[in-house]
Amino acid sequence: MNEFVYLDDSQERWREIHANHKKEARQRALSLIAAGTRTETGCIVTGTNAIRKVRFNGQQFAAYRFIYCALNDATPSFHYVIRHRCHNRTCINPDHLEIGSREDNKHDDWAYLANGVNFDLL
Repeated sequence: MNEFVYLDDSQERWREIHANHKKEARQRALSLIAAGTRTETGCIVTGTNAIRKVRFNGQQFAAYRFIYCALNDATPSFHYVIRHRCHNRTCINPDHLEIGSREDNKHDDWAYLANGVNFDLL
């Protein structure tokens, strides 16, 4: 008998994308990155003041989450966030993105507020 495994909506969407639209998702992610502008800190921004949204396969995603998941074959649940090592929420540079828990993300914020920039990225 197969063990029941619960997948939330986010995981189900990404499993479907990776199974049926992987190449298109990867191309879309790379085109978003190519269209961005690199800043002096290494961030790639899209020219929007707010977080860039992306529509793909009938779903809407934050651009940075879409890029991370498409390029890393990730299927994170809703409970995991894509963390910005650069602390710039409009950044879509895949080198600045990593997956983590909401707790990890909050600790990043506290460390940034206490210590300032991440000099490893400069």
